Amino acid sequence: MPNTILLSHGSGGEQSRSLVREIFAKRFSNPALNAMGDSAIVEIPRSLLAFTTDSYVVKPLFFPGGDIGKLAVCGTVNDLAVAGARPAYLTAAFVIEEGFEMSLLERVADSMAATAREAGVSIVAGDTKVVERGGLDGLFITTSGIGELFVSRPLNPARIEPGDAIIVNGAVADHGMAIMSAREGLSFTAEIESDCAPLASLAESLAAAVPDVRFMRDATRGGLAAVLNEAVEDRSFGVEIEEGTIPLNESTAAACELLGLDPLSVANEGKLVAFVPEKQAELALATMQGHRLGRKAAIIGRATADEAGRVTLITSVGTRRLVAMPSGSQLPRIC
Repeated sequence: MPNTILLSHGSGGEQSRSLVREIFAKRFSNPALNAMGDSAIVEIPRSLLAFTTDSYVVKPLFFPGGDIGKLAVCGTVNDLAVAGARPAYLTAAFVIEEGFEMSLLERVADSMAATAREAGVSIVAGDTKVVERGGLDGLFITTSGIGELFVSRPLNPARIEPGDAIIVNGAVADHGMAIMSAREGLSFTAEIESDCAPLASLAESLAAAVPDVRFMRDATRGGLAAVLNEAVEDRSFGVEIEEGTIPLNESTAAACELLGLDPLSVANEGKLVAFVPEKQAELALATMQGHRLGRKAAIIGRATADEAGRVTLITSVGTRRLVAMPSGSQLPRIC
């Protein structure tokens, strides 16, 4: 096999076949994929299912704490998990630029395979396309996923009630700042690593301990600010959060301050936000903190009957300010 991707790898002939078998099939191997049909035939119990899809165009492709392959698996797994679904099967489509190094593609595939194993999912179908040199920036990936619901009632912001506690499973803004520092060659006292991680087991553990969990959402583009504003949009309640309770790593906080960025609006790839009944808040917090991906979980605020449709931050000095839905693009190409 050549050292770089050729246009002929996208022709559908022998080189395409070789690319699929040598790079992807042997890494993602499972019975459904190994059949090599036009569609994967999979078995799913007769139950409610969740289905999602997303594309990944992150730049750079490799960054502290992850890469585009890990990101593509985690992003789709997490979308299913916060919908209350146990991820089961993924598909993956790759658009590759002519001249892309084969060794880098192998690294991405290895990363995807390892992350899929960690998340307990199988990559059962996919596609490859090759575009001419300069047609895109190296590699884009699209993943789709399907999972079986583990909650008895679908999670929905309409279920949130005043008094409900808001919990996040750890420090925010690390992913966006890791991408920014890698892209721009910025160096800080301590390296900032992406929080990219599959959250399925954490979400399921939370739902098992607190069956009345109202709503969960992973705080990706737009960060915590976007999740909370989406939750209160057109609702009869508002949200109040306390600045001093929001987990934030020191190096990330310093980088945000230096660059003039609000950490509440910076993307994450391993953080979920959960709304739980007030009486079950401590149980929910303890459950999260007992999971390796929730050691730094914290209750950061609550839903309130006041200021319907608004997100309010109580600052560290006791003042109040409105947290608006992020506008524009602070950090493009972060996922």
